[in-house]
Amino acid sequence: MNPSLILHGGAGTHDPTLRDARSHGLRRAFDAAWTILQQGGSALDAAVRAVVELENEPVFNAGVGSCLTEDGEIEMDASVMEGTTFHVGAVGAVRTVRNPILLAKALLATERHVFLVGDGAERFARAQGFPVATREELLTERQWQRWRTAHTHGEPGTVGAVALDKAGHLAAATSTGGTFNKQAGRIGDSPIIGAGTYAD
Repeated sequence: MNPSLILHGGAGTHDPTLRDARSHGLRRAFDAAWTILQQGGSALDAAVRAVVELENEPVFNAGVGSCLTEDGEIEMDASVMEGTTFHVGAVGAVRTVRNPILLAKALLATERHVFLVGDGAERFARAQGFPVATREELLTERQWQRWRTAHTHGEPGTVGAVALDKAGHLAAATSTGGTFNKQAGRIGDSPIIGAGTYAD
């Protein structure tokens, strides 16, 4: 079967000054995931790799560059689903993990729990050996200034990938920093299987 890959960098109003940076970030993420698929890798690994790349790009509202809560903190959500087995992993209100999608994938691999949030997700991250990412590592100047001036200009809120591998397996992965100036503890649709992410 021929592999396929679809990525998105968020819906909504985009800052036109970031257009080139966003295009380049999407291209890098696509290339990294496409290489996995071309080499016979799994849809799960490809979808997660694409989202990791997008989380590492400060121009997207996921991972590094996530928008801030009303308290000026970062809380991120992510989920992943493998469509052949229907295995899933999701995390919400994560504050100290650079790549929440990797934490969601680690949760999927345990097959013990499906969705962990807040302190429970943080404890799971430490138990799995994820390094602590400080607020300063995750916060971009652009998001800090936006929060500080209470700028409410809409920005895309989620990144994601859907991959189909050579074996015909499908996987989907989603990550977000949530909505700008959200209430602490708010969980959006992105980590909700069947609402923000699904693969079958």
